[in-house]
Amino acid sequence: MYKIGKEEAEAVSKVIASRQLFRYRGGEGGHCDRFEANLAKKTGVKHTLLTSSGTGALICAMVGIGIGPGDEVIVPAYTFMATPLAVLAAGGIPILAEVNESLMLDPEDVEKKISRHTKAIVPVHMLGHCCDMKALMRIARKHRLHVIEDACQAVGGSYRGKRLGSIGHAGAFSFNQFKNISCGEGGAVLTNDDVIYDRSLLHHDGGCVFRAHAERINVPFFAGLNFRASELLGAIMSVQLKRLDGILKRLRQRQALMKEILGKSEHFRLSPSNEDEGDCGSTVHLLFESDKEAKSFVDRVNESNLGKACRPIDTDLHVYTNWEPVLKKRGSHCSNLNPFEMAKRKIHYSADMCPRTLDILSRTAGMNVPFDLSLKEVRSSAKSMVEKA
Repeated sequence: MYKIGKEEAEAVSKVIASRQLFRYRGGEGGHCDRFEANLAKKTGVKHTLLTSSGTGALICAMVGIGIGPGDEVIVPAYTFMATPLAVLAAGGIPILAEVNESLMLDPEDVEKKISRHTKAIVPVHMLGHCCDMKALMRIARKHRLHVIEDACQAVGGSYRGKRLGSIGHAGAFSFNQFKNISCGEGGAVLTNDDVIYDRSLLHHDGGCVFRAHAERINVPFFAGLNFRASELLGAIMSVQLKRLDGILKRLRQRQALMKEILGKSEHFRLSPSNEDEGDCGSTVHLLFESDKEAKSFVDRVNESNLGKACRPIDTDLHVYTNWEPVLKKRGSHCSNLNPFEMAKRKIHYSADMCPRTLDILSRTAGMNVPFDLSLKEVRSSAKSMVEKA
């Protein structure tokens, strides 16, 4: 979260005063509905659905495209564990693929991992950066696969003029505490497909059959769950959405300055980017020849209080080797519901199954772009980093 204040507090206060905190049964046409309409307009999609979390959005998108028992879904080996967990929640099997030096899903390895059981690919736009969507969409079309964009860490970003989350068959956003716009915990599904939207809507609300919009749904009703958002979340997000473009502009200015200065160093190179203009601007990544050099740089930057630097390999929860429920194939609380058991075939995972990912993550150093610093302060900090290299 970069910016929140009086406007959000006033919006929440009005919801509380109205005593209508639920988005349905009196809340129709309220903050949640208006936020969805405004988000759809900003991202250029036909449908959006506000959910209680980014994970919930991913799960609903999986259900939306029809993921079920035995279906394989290719996900990157570097992402938050929610990405493969969402596959498992829908009954599918996550298949791990390598990332390349951009830290994004490697299209070449994706194609190697496709089998007769593959149904979808999940590009994850990590850390505000963009995946190579041209290559991934080409692969998806070739093999007749669905694409779900996990844009949970890249809300507002774009690729070749199209907003992230709007390029694949479905997209997912997160609005939790650590995202560029936030209500503490929340998410959204994006899609242009009527069936994917209707199925996502049903899954996100087990009471959907009783809602006023039930008669407009054109797919058979099935038992859904509860990933609904409240009017409190809708009110906060309506204000946050208005802040998005200003937040991105400020981040991009500072990121561009950092990259201009850091890019002149002979001790490392900027990590390659699939899209400079549409990058959210929230992070800068540097690639070293060895893991030892990367670690040494990170230590010097942190010791000198020039900012907070970190190697992706040290972030633990984003690295596949730490995904215990996945690697040990505990896909459910109950063995009879475990997707790995339902698949009725052997699925192999190991700690060394994506060696290129581990190598790249070890040799990369990342820094958050300092949103609150002036351009003069950012310039001074970046110059000092180059001197410390």
